[in-house]
Amino acid sequence: MSADTEVKKTVRPNRRALLGLGLGNTVEWYDWQVYGLLASWMGPHFFPSVDPVSATLSALAVFAVGFAARPFGGIILGTVADRIGRRTVMLLSVAIMAVSTLVIAVLPTYGQIGAWAGVILVVCRLAQGISTGVEAPLSTAYGAELAPAGHEARWGGGIISMFVNLGLLGASLVSFLTSAILSPGAMADWGWRVPFVFGALLGIITIFLRRSLPETLHHTSETPAASTGQVWRLVRRHWVGVLAVIFVVGAVQAYSYAWNVGLPSLAKSGFGENTMWVFGMVTLLNLIMMLGSPLVGSLADRYRLSRTFLVSRLVAIPAVFLMLAYTGPGLGVLAVVLLVGGVPLMMNLTLYNIVSTSLMPMACRAAGCGLGYGIGVALFGGTASYLLVWSQSLHIGWLFPCYLAALCLLSVVFYLLARRRGEVYVGE
Repeated sequence: MSADTEVKKTVRPNRRALLGLGLGNTVEWYDWQVYGLLASWMGPHFFPSVDPVSATLSALAVFAVGFAARPFGGIILGTVADRIGRRTVMLLSVAIMAVSTLVIAVLPTYGQIGAWAGVILVVCRLAQGISTGVEAPLSTAYGAELAPAGHEARWGGGIISMFVNLGLLGASLVSFLTSAILSPGAMADWGWRVPFVFGALLGIITIFLRRSLPETLHHTSETPAASTGQVWRLVRRHWVGVLAVIFVVGAVQAYSYAWNVGLPSLAKSGFGENTMWVFGMVTLLNLIMMLGSPLVGSLADRYRLSRTFLVSRLVAIPAVFLMLAYTGPGLGVLAVVLLVGGVPLMMNLTLYNIVSTSLMPMACRAAGCGLGYGIGVALFGGTASYLLVWSQSLHIGWLFPCYLAALCLLSVVFYLLARRRGEVYVGE
C-alpha cells in the first residue's frame, strides 16, 4: 500500500479546512495577478518616465523579478514541508502574501520617498514570489494526498485550479469594477490601490480558515522525519522528473501570463484600448477557466491523467499563434484571441500542477515540485508578459508565439521521457 493511500485512510478534512485550502490559492493568484493587471497605472508612480510604455515595462520588470524568488520558496519551504509537514508551510505562505500585498496597497510613491518606493516594491514582489513558489505545488500535492483513490486529478487539479481561477477572475473583476466606478483620473491617482486592499483582507480571512487544515505527512518511530540531505538525495535521484516539471510548468505559465497579463498590458499601453472593456474581457476569460476546471479534472480521472494532459498540451501549440491576429487596436479581435485561445489555456492550467505532482514520490514531492515549479515559472512565466510587449514594440511579435510553441513541445518530450522511466506516481 502506498504512502498516499495510507494518508487517505487516516485523514478526514472538514469543509472549513478544504475552503481554506482552496481560498489560499485564490488569495495567492488574486494578489499575484492584480499587480500585472494594474502595472500600467503603477508604473508612473514608482518608475517615473515621460514615456508610458517605458514606465509600464519597468513595472512589468518588477513583476518578473518576483518570479526569481519562486525557486527559493520551493526549495526552502518545500524542504520544510517534506520534513515536518504541510500544514505549517501552507499557513506561512498565505501570511507572507497577505502582508506583502497590504504593504503595496499603502506604499508611498516615488514623489514621496524617492527611490525607496521602487526598492520596497521589489522587496514585496520577492516576498510574494517566495510565497507562490511553494503554495502552488504544495497545495496541489496536498489536494492529491487527501483525494479518494481515483479522484486525484479532480481534487488536486480540477478543484484547486477552480480556486486558482477564482483568484484570477477576482483580480480582473475587482480591477474592472474599480475602473468602471472611478474616473480615469482617480484610478490613475489612487484607485489602483483598492484591489490590493481587498486582496490583503481576503488573505487575513484565509489564514483563519487554514488553521483547520489536517496534516497529511505523518511520522512515526518506524517512519521518522527525513533529514534535509535525505530529501534532496531523493530529489536528485528523480532529476528527470524535475526536468519534466520545469517545462510542464514553464510552458503553461508563459502561455497564461501572455494571455492574462501581456496581451491586456499591450492593449492598454501599446494600442490605447478602453481599459474597462479590456478588464471585462479578461474577467470573462477567467470565468470560463474557473467553470471549466472541475470538468477537465473529472475527464482526467476518467480517461487517465497522462492522456488528457498530452492532448491538452498538443492543442496549445497551434492555439498560441492566435495572438498574431492582434497587431493593432481592435477590441473585437482582442476578444476572439483571448477567449478562443483561453479554452486550451484552461485545460492546461487545470492539469499542469497535478501532472507535476504525479512526477514526484510523496517523500520529496514538495521539494522536488517546488524546485521544478520555481525554475519553470522564473525562467519562462515571469518573463512572458515583458517579452510579449517588448517584441511587439520592436515589430517582431511573430517570434513570441514560436517561443511558446517550442516550450509546449519540449514539455511533452520531457514528460514522455519521465513516464518511460517509470517516474509517474499519481493518476495512472
